[in-house]
Amino acid sequence: MVFLSYTVDDLLGGDHGPDMLALTTTFFLFEFLAATQDVAVDGWALTMLSRENVGYASTCNSVGQTAGYFMGNVLFLALESKDFCNKYLRSTPQPNGLVTLPDFLFFWGTVFFFTTTLVAVLKKENSAERANREETESVKEAYSLLFSIIRMPAVLKFCLMILTAKIGFSAADAVTGLKLIERGVPKEHLALLAVPMVPLQILLPLLISKYTAGPKPLDVFHRAMPFRLLIGLEFAFLVWWTPHVSHEGGFPIYYYAAILLSYALHQVALYSMFVAIMAFNAKVSDPLIGGTYMTLLNTVSNLGGNWPSTVALWFVDHLTSKECVGAEGQSCADHDAAELCVKLGGTCVTTLDGYFVESVICVVIGFCWWFFLGPSFKKLQDERQSSWKCQRRRRSYC
Repeated sequence: MVFLSYTVDDLLGGDHGPDMLALTTTFFLFEFLAATQDVAVDGWALTMLSRENVGYASTCNSVGQTAGYFMGNVLFLALESKDFCNKYLRSTPQPNGLVTLPDFLFFWGTVFFFTTTLVAVLKKENSAERANREETESVKEAYSLLFSIIRMPAVLKFCLMILTAKIGFSAADAVTGLKLIERGVPKEHLALLAVPMVPLQILLPLLISKYTAGPKPLDVFHRAMPFRLLIGLEFAFLVWWTPHVSHEGGFPIYYYAAILLSYALHQVALYSMFVAIMAFNAKVSDPLIGGTYMTLLNTVSNLGGNWPSTVALWFVDHLTSKECVGAEGQSCADHDAAELCVKLGGTCVTTLDGYFVESVICVVIGFCWWFFLGPSFKKLQDERQSSWKCQRRRRSYC
């Protein structure tokens, strides 16, 4: 991050546009290092918390993520926006915000360096705890263990179901914010709407953990799912409504209040499902190999939300219909055709926004999953603890 702070402006907007290869490589490295730390954090959660309280690991996780999201997203976008800083924080307007992306990367890179160094120096593992759990001796052994875990019938069934459980939310989660910005809502205003959500996001896991720390956390996941699917339709309505709201001098308060209320309801459903699945992963993970086991389940859970969002972002343009107005015989079927339409004096006008089509398709898929596969997913929590145990012997696995 410190090194990137000196080069990020060139990578994002050099003479030849963004350097996608360098950016992809950089973020792959970020994700690799973050995933490595996740293994350690998940292992800590299982070894520091008693077995009856291990469900609260998800509460710690979600509260920490909320604080990190606020500082890394909401606070940064506000302080980086010149319009926000000039309007609320300065008496004399300036051409830039108070913080730049290089400043942000350098500051947090330095903070991470010192805090993780302090953890490495000051935190000592309990030798008794270490003796009570088995540790893999090599990278090859760790991956052999992961392969053995995922072949267990209960784990395999869980992975297949959680990989498809979040398809219904993909359009709402991945595309809604971009569509609101496309329709004129300032991105820094959308980011600031998350500020009132911070107390709710911190309190929600604490309240929900009362129900997810018990023996049946997936009941909460299943009950919250239809509400979150319906909120996806409400998001689609908000996107449709946005151009019809008079906003020559900025969007009115009642519009932001409607978005804020919708976002709050969405957060309740989202955190109910997130905390429930994290609590279930902590509950079934074998503490002997807790860091490896729990991180595997959490990674599959995260992947189950990420791949549908990626597909939704890619597919939305293919579902969108546009026509060229003002240039006879031209179309807007693809990027090149749209550029030609504009060069000839025409304008590409959207006749059918693929976001609305995608929203309906996703919600239908989501309700089908909830109705047909949801009951089987809930039954996973009724499996005996031995179904999730990985009995390890020397040179043999589950």
